Amino acid sequence: MGHAIDVHRLQFAFTVTFHYIFPQLTMGLALLLVYLKTKALRTGDEHYNRSVRFWAKIFGINFAMGVVTGVPMEFQFGTNWAEFSRSAGGVIGQTLAMEGVFSFFLESSFLGLFLFGEKKLGPVGHWWAGFLVWLGSWLSGYFIVATNAWMQYPVAYRVAANGRIELASIWGLLLNKWALWEYVHTMLGAVQTGCFVMAAVGAFYLLTGRDEPYGRTFVKAGVMVGIVAALLQLFPSGDKQGKLIADNQPVTLAAMEGLFESSNGAPIAILGQPDVERRKLDNPLEVPGMLSFLTYRRWTANIRGLTTFPQDLWPDRIEMLYYSYHIMVGLGTIFIAVMGLAALQLWRGKLFSSRWMLWLLMLSVPLPYIANTAGWITAEIGRQPWLIYGLMRTAHGASPRVSAGNVWFTLLGFMGMYSVLTILWLFLTWREIELGPEHTGHLPEPAPASADN
Repeated sequence: MGHAIDVHRLQFAFTVTFHYIFPQLTMGLALLLVYLKTKALRTGDEHYNRSVRFWAKIFGINFAMGVVTGVPMEFQFGTNWAEFSRSAGGVIGQTLAMEGVFSFFLESSFLGLFLFGEKKLGPVGHWWAGFLVWLGSWLSGYFIVATNAWMQYPVAYRVAANGRIELASIWGLLLNKWALWEYVHTMLGAVQTGCFVMAAVGAFYLLTGRDEPYGRTFVKAGVMVGIVAALLQLFPSGDKQGKLIADNQPVTLAAMEGLFESSNGAPIAILGQPDVERRKLDNPLEVPGMLSFLTYRRWTANIRGLTTFPQDLWPDRIEMLYYSYHIMVGLGTIFIAVMGLAALQLWRGKLFSSRWMLWLLMLSVPLPYIANTAGWITAEIGRQPWLIYGLMRTAHGASPRVSAGNVWFTLLGFMGMYSVLTILWLFLTWREIELGPEHTGHLPEPAPASADN
């Protein structure tokens, strides 16, 4: 970790991981806010409007945190990844600018109206404000994913005589097949975060015997949307994303699965510990032929192992890649089980009184954050040693004049500031949960003056 490139990567990994805590919740909550606002508009029940106001406050807290922690990442393209920005800025600058100019301004403008303009807008206008907040947040997600997808699967570019990478087609960039499936997979992950958070808060209210009508609404909404998202995360989005990796990054697939030797009818490893030095998977628990079947729909299909690729093309942290991938997949399976059990209890009319299920929903709230983080670690480490797959190696994209000591200084600063932000975020979020949906946020009316005064 003494080399500058390693510290550059560590700093970006730290800042982007911390930042993504917040957008994944706002993108997930945006859809649920539209759902609750639609219920309010259709039924005319003030209960749903109060539910929307409650979650809008939590949305606003996370949105503000996302803005504050997102700005440093943009600057790092210049401070830490100058060679990458110089070479590929003509391509990635398009989608990053569109994210800021179009979707971020759309989301932030209408979020202000959504939070503070309900009385002025009226019920229908307030619904449209919520819808445009959702649209802006999801458009923002697409432009960011399209940028990452181009780094994974570069398309619609040409290399100029001076070595710069230029954009050949804006539509080719935006409609990159990798971007389409990566976006679906990413947004479903965000929806699951929103669903688990909403269900967990509802479960907390039901378990503590307070705000129970809201608790039932939150649990029901989280479970109903969450089970659909969990199933779609597995198929088709997860399946299609895996197929893209198999077809375009086969060395990444081998590393993710801990497959060192090529195999006809390759097994899928449920458990095991990769031993890179000895080129084997220790203590494997495998399902024979399953990897071949899931990848190519044939039980005897050949899957190439790591040893068939030059070692300088291997991801540089195979152990971390293997474990992050398996954590992501394992948690995705758990999500289906948890939401499936909760949906069954809801259908049977027993969910709101089933304390063990409510405890399970409440205690599961950290898991989607872990799963989403593991998914992004899988994507980013799996792309190594490339910064732009097949075009630029990571080692060639960093800022050559920024030393490891320089980066350690800023990284420690970020860690300190983000520790303070974490405390503030937890305090503000817990405060809103403690106040509850019935809290209006207005100061009480002053007591009438006494006749004796």
